[in-house]
Amino acid sequence: MNFHATVAVIGAGQAGLSAAYHLARRDFVSALGNPSASQGGEESSPGTFIVFDAEESAGGAWRHRQESLTMATVNGIFDLPGMEQSEIKKTTPAREAVPNYFSDYEAKMDLPIIRPVSVASVNEAGNGYRIELAAQSTSAGTNSPYAGSTWQVDAVINATGTWNNPNQPQYPGIEKFQGRQLHSKDYVRMEDFTSQRVAVVGGGISAVQQLAEVSDVAKQTYWYTRSKPFFRASFTAEEGGRQTIDKVTKHTEAGNAPRSIVSYTGLIFNQDAKRAHANSALNRRPIFQGLYENGIIEADGTQVEVDTIIWAIGFRPSLAHLDPLNLYNEKGGINIEGTKVKGKKNLHLIGYGPSQSTVGANRAGRDAVISIARDLKSGT
Repeated sequence: MNFHATVAVIGAGQAGLSAAYHLARRDFVSALGNPSASQGGEESSPGTFIVFDAEESAGGAWRHRQESLTMATVNGIFDLPGMEQSEIKKTTPAREAVPNYFSDYEAKMDLPIIRPVSVASVNEAGNGYRIELAAQSTSAGTNSPYAGSTWQVDAVINATGTWNNPNQPQYPGIEKFQGRQLHSKDYVRMEDFTSQRVAVVGGGISAVQQLAEVSDVAKQTYWYTRSKPFFRASFTAEEGGRQTIDKVTKHTEAGNAPRSIVSYTGLIFNQDAKRAHANSALNRRPIFQGLYENGIIEADGTQVEVDTIIWAIGFRPSLAHLDPLNLYNEKGGINIEGTKVKGKKNLHLIGYGPSQSTVGANRAGRDAVISIARDLKSGT
């Protein structure tokens, strides 16, 4: 099946929903049910748009967050444009509250979202792009009627985030270790580690959160980081906001691969850090040499037996579907200006670099739509 839309948004997390909202505000209409968006690829006027989402329901990566992450402990959730969050109890799990908010938002804004569909590839075609949707929508076998279809579009706003592309550990002997290994994205509840010897690897927010929890129930915890973590008592508005965004923007627009926000800001000595400290778990050890059958070989050669290793080592942008466009440069980054990919017509990345944060994602969605509307009108 072949379809046409003026603009395709890939991903329906915070950034994708923001972009969809601003497209609708600029009078782009749904490509679903619009005669000009039917099979055959006729030109559409006014402009049409469609949103592709790989999740089975609203919420993006929030649907998969750990059970203990509540609205009191999340790292800042900003309102989506045009609709404030309703009053939510601080004790409500984020994996429930945020998806519910997103679902209500999608319904209120009447956004044209196709799910669950996975974008297999994006190729340049004519004056725009050809988007191929995977034949099978999810690993569970759930399919959308649009699975396997092809969409010809004039512009692409990519908002796929990082959740589905966790960094993979590369250490000598990793294949020898006989205990359990999991990435922090697969962490669900602290009770799974009761009476175990657990190593947490990584120096970010997730590492501290999970270290704090696990240290309540584990027999022993070990915390390994590449560099010594920097804790702040708090952030000022400038330190946590504009100054950080400016630094990230400068780094990313220089063509460098994105870094974690924490690498710029440091960590707050918050309730999680205090909890880990109270459990004597916040004693950072230098990164290790490698692994052996029963555990870890530390930097000085000491062997430490552990039952489980939690790799809280972050994520990279989920951009495999854009590989046909050859976006990466010799630095391992992508040449962008604002949200726009340099050298590519009407291709925007949001939730990338400076727009990784929720407030940054909202702004990036708006900026991408303004740029696309202007360029489509001028024909550039």
